[in-house]
Amino acid sequence: MITECKLSLEEIKALSKKMVLLVDSREKKNKHIMEYFMKHMLSYEIRQLPYGDYSFYLPAGTVSGVSCPLYFHREIVLERKASLEELSGNLGKERERFEKELGKAARDRCKVYLLVESPGGYGDIIGHKYQTEFKPASYLASLKSYESRYGLNIQFTEPEYSGYLIYSTLYYFMRERLI
Repeated sequence: MITECKLSLEEIKALSKKMVLLVDSREKKNKHIMEYFMKHMLSYEIRQLPYGDYSFYLPAGTVSGVSCPLYFHREIVLERKASLEELSGNLGKERERFEKELGKAARDRCKVYLLVESPGGYGDIIGHKYQTEFKPASYLASLKSYESRYGLNIQFTEPEYSGYLIYSTLYYFMRERLI
């Protein structure tokens, strides 16, 4: 964890080109995200993360005076859900596992962003525009409870913007952390 590192905006912009995005090895159906990373020449590594699907690190020697890599996977992660149906499963049948993962992140004081590929967002939840039996009121109550309990930051997007949102969320976290 960096505590006394203060860099200029120019230094941070240079660092952004050296960021290595971390992609959890269990993350599936993310071809559109990987294509975004490759198209924009963003470095990434696939490895198992303790929680979340995406994070980043800065390689050794990229920050002046720091000789080892700087990992941020216990400070910020993005958890991606490919649909409201997938998220519904995490709030229903897989609730215990999902809460355990959020609890681990919370104990580490890790900032967790939940990125849901469903542009209709809350409107689609309230209008029950998803293919599960999970009731809208229960769905919304679970999400709002998790926001309060775990500090979860929920974002809805179209799938084609997921790669951009992942990268920009991590970039601005790094920028604010190091400036």
